[in-house]
Amino acid sequence: MKPAIRAFDPAAYLKTPAARAAYLSEAFETGDVAFIADALGVVARAEGMTRIARDTDLSREALYRALSSNGNPELSTVLKVTAALGLKLKIEKTSDMT
Repeated sequence: MKPAIRAFDPAAYLKTPAARAAYLSEAFETGDVAFIADALGVVARAEGMTRIARDTDLSREALYRALSSNGNPELSTVLKVTAALGLKLKIEKTSDMT
């Protein structure tokens, strides 16, 4: 008999606000838009998508669609979701900029 294989869900491992913030920080560091959108969705699921939807005045369905690896969330959606997560985006100058 083969053992049951379960799909990996990173949201199950993001139990603290610090872990969720670190996960998102790493996602933004990649510069990969699809990964960033998906990471926002993972963190929103870890926090509770129903609450995030309520706090952003967006539907859960719209959030699931936008915050996936196939999604392309508008900047306003990203800002609403990060605010609902109790996070803010920060811009830093990189060392190679003049």
